[in-house]
Amino acid sequence: MGKDWKPQFGHRDFRIEQDEPLYHGFFRLDRLRVTHRCFLGGEVTIQRELYRRRDAVCVLPYDAQLDCLVLIEQFRVGTLDHPDTPWQLELVAGLVEQGESAEDVACREAVEEADLALGEIEHITRFTPSPGAAREYIDLLCARVDARDAGGVHGLAEEGEDIKVHRIASDAAFAMVRSGRIDNAPAIIAIQWLEMNRPRLRARWTNAENE
Repeated sequence: MGKDWKPQFGHRDFRIEQDEPLYHGFFRLDRLRVTHRCFLGGEVTIQRELYRRRDAVCVLPYDAQLDCLVLIEQFRVGTLDHPDTPWQLELVAGLVEQGESAEDVACREAVEEADLALGEIEHITRFTPSPGAAREYIDLLCARVDARDAGGVHGLAEEGEDIKVHRIASDAAFAMVRSGRIDNAPAIIAIQWLEMNRPRLRARWTNAENE
């Protein structure tokens, strides 16, 4: 039950009546009026503010030999009211520039934010973090790295980045997700995926390092 789910409606079943720009800067905020079909018949028209953001890529660097992962810590304005701290433990991440693939972004950001060279990359999933209010898609990846020298402070000064790199044992990271110490969606999803796929990755990536 549920495995054969297919959406009842598609792109033909809604229309945009109005698309009004409210703010267009680094990000975009628009006011939309949309009419869409209803499950019980008929149509409904709704008005919503839509936050439009470019696609993003988040990558979890994983060292299979050391069985540890690399996370970055930085200040986040979106968590100013966090009960503990606005500094978040996160994945390496960046926005997609025109012509870039998800792998391109992951490799670029890994160097900028963590001074890491990525090896084999595995795609975890593509998801939308807040579909009720934001147009944003995130490609979530895991990449093989050599984390023996991971650490330090990195980031681009011209972008106001102040990023501290942490090497964390896999079991410790799993526990931090379960306890809620790591509480941002991309990191939670990627670390839980790693917990499920760690035996397979360790078998493949450890052998690759020893060849």
